[in-house]
Amino acid sequence: MRSPVIGGGAATRDNVPVKWWMRAKWRVTTARHAAVWRAVHWGWREFQRAGMVTADTPAGQAFKSFGRGSIMAFPPGSVFGEHAMEVGEDTLIGQLVTMSAGILPGQDFFGLTVLKVGDRCVIGRGSHIIAHECIEIGDDVWTGPYVYITDQNHGYADPDTPIGLQVPVNRPVSIGAGSWLGAGSIILPGASIGRNVVVAAGSVVRGTVPDRCVVAGVPARVIREHTADGWRSSVPDPVAPSGDRRADRA
Repeated sequence: MRSPVIGGGAATRDNVPVKWWMRAKWRVTTARHAAVWRAVHWGWREFQRAGMVTADTPAGQAFKSFGRGSIMAFPPGSVFGEHAMEVGEDTLIGQLVTMSAGILPGQDFFGLTVLKVGDRCVIGRGSHIIAHECIEIGDDVWTGPYVYITDQNHGYADPDTPIGLQVPVNRPVSIGAGSWLGAGSIILPGASIGRNVVVAAGSVVRGTVPDRCVVAGVPARVIREHTADGWRSSVPDPVAPSGDRRADRA
């Protein structure tokens, strides 16, 4: 049964009249909100396009080298020390990626390259690459989001001095061509990762990782590797349930 019309206005479910001017006000408000939403999103997309770093932009030219076809998305994270960074060609650096060379902006590296990213790399959103001595990332290396790569760690040799006040320790880092670093993985100072290596999400890598393997864990260890016979697992088969063990003994 239809709700009655009271006083010439359209009725609501509770039989409260809604006047024509109330309907008009609601429509105007809805249209205004929609227009503002479209304007904000259109403007943000335009800001993103305008703020991209390429080889032809002033920000790209601040790098020691920034390859043709490479893009750093807008907005970036904290970026400084560009004069000691090299980025290859056709590389994509995602939004909010922090890249730094040295301790403070403006540090003089006397022409040295402290951070090098190869060709056709993808650096995932929110990742951090913190270089003080040397970080080299080979060609075709892809990372997931929020990966952390650094060549410096806090020193803690003196147990009586606050760790933050002790001299940091630098050790170079290298990541071989064709490798994939999963989301949230951490690459510690001194890590040397081979070619075509898969680093599982959330892993913490230190030391030397051979070519063509899969590493996982904290600290990361090899769980699969490629041999002359193909891929093989480096992890023992899981222990059978207790019921199966009793059946085997029987």
